[in-house]
Amino acid sequence: MRGQPKQASGHVNPRGPCYTGARVIVDVEALEKRYGDLRALQNVTLRLEGGTVGLLGPNGAGKSTLLKTLLGLLPFSSGAVRVLGIDVRQEPLAVRARVGYMPEGDAVIPDLSALEFVTFAAELCGLPAAEAKSRAHMVLQYTGLGEARYRKLGSYSTGMRQRAKLAQALAGDPKLILLDEPTSGLDPKGRDEMLELIQDLPRRTGAHLVLSTHILPDVEKVCEHVVVLREGAVLYAGPLAPLVGSEKNVFEVRVKDDPASLGRALEALGCGVSREGSTLQVKVPDGQDADLLFRTAIDAGSQIRHLAPLEGTLERAFLATVRQASGA
Repeated sequence: MRGQPKQASGHVNPRGPCYTGARVIVDVEALEKRYGDLRALQNVTLRLEGGTVGLLGPNGAGKSTLLKTLLGLLPFSSGAVRVLGIDVRQEPLAVRARVGYMPEGDAVIPDLSALEFVTFAAELCGLPAAEAKSRAHMVLQYTGLGEARYRKLGSYSTGMRQRAKLAQALAGDPKLILLDEPTSGLDPKGRDEMLELIQDLPRRTGAHLVLSTHILPDVEKVCEHVVVLREGAVLYAGPLAPLVGSEKNVFEVRVKDDPASLGRALEALGCGVSREGSTLQVKVPDGQDADLLFRTAIDAGSQIRHLAPLEGTLERAFLATVRQASGA
């Protein structure tokens, strides 16, 4: 792996030209992918300038289809796709030689040792045999499989197979790494260890990273940017931080007794109120703050036990984005 990593740059810009001067690593324009009458990807226009990007969406949203389209593994119906400046339709092998891909499925060859498997992956990327084998030793050591590299993959545990899949994705010294559900099937300890490896990749390799997953906390832990897909369409593409920042004028409130009376009193004052168990989520009108909640609680005879600004989470932001797109 490179000793001097490159600095990840830029931001995620869903549409239009990029003005920051950063190199666009993924440039997708009006992409359509159909399976008969099913539109798996619908008019996807996306420009990624690098860094660490989380690809989110419910099952069937088109995440894996998009990754395979970026690699040239799936032909697309219409549109244009360039990855690392290369036209995917015209030169899919050139793209795959420069992009590391960790698929979701159990894509290992059971009768090969990890060393043979990763060496083969490096050779497919164009490395000479001796260099490919040296590279395989290096990435297997990095992913924690150094002592098990001569064992056949069929004898590996789920966690070890995931590490072997990650190692083969790194075999060609890629400029871009695509990870499809890399923590799938792992126990909590294995998941934490895999995420630590993924977090270290941009610093260690200088590569850009796209993490596709349905596990939202994984994206919060690893990624700076996020793309949200639903039914093959892009709902959001941009920085993660503003998406999950504290929600303006929204508070969590818990009281000593039943919160229903306080909730009704707040609604009468123009607050938006929702309830989850014994907790109220209250959005106060613009120009108001937590003092309104204290004054209203006193008038309603309620004793506040907990009051705090509602901290944004990716899960809450994701659900809100999907609801907004559905018109709910």
